[in-house]
Amino acid sequence: MGSVVPLLLLAVLVGFCSGGSDAPRGVAVGFVFDLRATCEPPCEHAGVCIRNNSCFCSRGYEGDTCQYANCYPKCKNGGECLRPGKCRCPPGFGGRFCHKVTCDGGCWNGGECTAVNGVAKCICPSSWTGSRCQHAICPQGCRNGGVCVAPGICSCPDGWLGGACHTAVCSQPCLNGGKCISPNKCRCRPSFSGPRCEERKKSH
Repeated sequence: MGSVVPLLLLAVLVGFCSGGSDAPRGVAVGFVFDLRATCEPPCEHAGVCIRNNSCFCSRGYEGDTCQYANCYPKCKNGGECLRPGKCRCPPGFGGRFCHKVTCDGGCWNGGECTAVNGVAKCICPSSWTGSRCQHAICPQGCRNGGVCVAPGICSCPDGWLGGACHTAVCSQPCLNGGKCISPNKCRCRPSFSGPRCEERKKSH
């Protein structure tokens, strides 16, 4: 009689019950295991070659040679399963299964990170703007080189005051009805002149 390949009938339990996940339930699967089987390329990640070029994968892996990890629940938002239960998340997403929206650098000043058309973005309160809600809004604007540092509040350069940095400051007051129009510069009434409008013009 010709040689007979020894065969061994096994019952294998695939997976096990894990509460709270959507992993497959454990079921008994019968298959024929060939002790002389060879798999080329070889089975990866502790997979077992059960028949020629046929691998039986250990829990957490799949594919012809058990080359792919699988994650349960699946990686969300385009995440890649690196190893069983471990996802690599694309920019803008985080958490174990890439299910949380994350904004790079976070959202400041009460901004909320959310997905807008699949892209993580900070939604800012009405008084803030910028990619991280880092810029305050001054509805009145900040003139003369002023910078908006908090909602409605300008930081003014030397020589300017007021909510919008619109009021010039003269270190010495303008006289005779003159008006301070820029730092230390007076605009005088027609009958006066001088740096502080202190000189009366002579009539001819």
